[in-house]
Amino acid sequence: MELDFERCYRAVDSRDPRFDGWFYTGVTSTGIYCRPSCPAMTPKRQNVRFFPSAAAAQGAGLRACRRCRPDAAPGSPQWDVRADVVGRAMRLIADGVVDRDGVPGLATRLGYTERHLHRMLRAELGAGPLALARAQRAQTARILVETTGLGLAEVAFAAGFGSVRQFNDTVREVYGVTPSELRAGRSGRRAAGGAGTVTLRLAHRPPLHAGALLDFLALRALPGVEEVRDGAYHRGLRLPHGSATVTLAPVDGHVAATLRLADMRDLAPAVARCRRLLDLDADPVAVDATLAEDPALAPAVAAEPGVRLPHAVDGFELAVRAVTTQQVSLRSARTTLTHLLAAVPGAADKAAGDLRAFPTPAEVLAAPDTAFRMPGARRETIRALARSVADGELDLEPGGDREEASRCLAAVPGVGPWTAGYLAMRALGDPDVVLATDLGVRRGAAALGLPDDPKTLHAYADRWRPWRSYATIRLWRAA
Repeated sequence: MELDFERCYRAVDSRDPRFDGWFYTGVTSTGIYCRPSCPAMTPKRQNVRFFPSAAAAQGAGLRACRRCRPDAAPGSPQWDVRADVVGRAMRLIADGVVDRDGVPGLATRLGYTERHLHRMLRAELGAGPLALARAQRAQTARILVETTGLGLAEVAFAAGFGSVRQFNDTVREVYGVTPSELRAGRSGRRAAGGAGTVTLRLAHRPPLHAGALLDFLALRALPGVEEVRDGAYHRGLRLPHGSATVTLAPVDGHVAATLRLADMRDLAPAVARCRRLLDLDADPVAVDATLAEDPALAPAVAAEPGVRLPHAVDGFELAVRAVTTQQVSLRSARTTLTHLLAAVPGAADKAAGDLRAFPTPAEVLAAPDTAFRMPGARRETIRALARSVADGELDLEPGGDREEASRCLAAVPGVGPWTAGYLAMRALGDPDVVLATDLGVRRGAAALGLPDDPKTLHAYADRWRPWRSYATIRLWRAA
């Protein structure tokens, strides 16, 4: 990955937080690496190197700055939106696939050999999949050391390390201190809430329109699974090793997250899914700059900068909800889904509180016909989706191939262009989808003086590329 020295150095000199996560600054004279917005004195040019990832900086023998904590910077928006193999690989690594299945499992998910995958990641990020996963494990370990009362040996295995020695060596190498010293320096930040509770800050690039996020999620909240109250979003999660609940509260400069985990090994995937849900790795300045070029959208962008595109923590859940919402109101769909939840086997099992995770494909397939208060054709569409996901034919998770998912969805009876587009936008994270036939989108377009005929609106939307999904969110708000 090519990094222009002059552009990067100017960002560092101005301490511009918009570039946090885009690249990392290595200072050879001190042996540390920082995020671009680090408040320390700007290093001399001859002492600076730039890296495309924290793992690449660590591979060069540098340790993380204790002042700006570059390992906690927002993720790169490039990997967040790209649909190619590297982008998909980065999302899967963030979700903990390497820790659970190793590099062979990651390569299998992506359909490439381990050697070729390593070569692609090295070329783009300066580090292979093991090094990238190691950098993530180091950050997970730091969070557990600083915010929980777990013993250090427990932290080591919860963070994904194969041994306590490997854990100790990695922490010393990345942070320049031992795990016990790391804990002693942050002893006042231990989380309340009992065993399995972790509190942390989720960084993002400013601006963030928190009200738009909470409005969107509150309008679609499914009782028993999620709710918005007291300025925070609460929901149940199903993670690789167990259930969890999460509370996400946008505050000044970050999102405060409280995770209640059944298994601490699920910390990294839980964080990755929460970040993705709230679209925290986006580049809102780039998005808003493009949309503001349209005079019809410019006033809304100026009034509400930083509107994000909420994604999904469970692609199958979103698929069921999308099909249920076809041709009915959100309120009616919520009633239908609440009945389905109550009838699904195992639905009485709670996570760590009053909220539970959405049922699995197997649980939905086992539900009786009476659980589906909807037309028979729609019920069969949901079951067909559940079978495709359960059999591994359809992948609606962050690392899924968008083109392959679109082909699979097109083969499911009852899944039309609107449903496929909605899932591409929210489940697979495609930033460039416009739902021109959607009634809310058409009403929003009309409210802004734009054409509301689907064909004409679709042609008009070309000026919003590559951020048409974000324009869709703004049209919904205008409606």
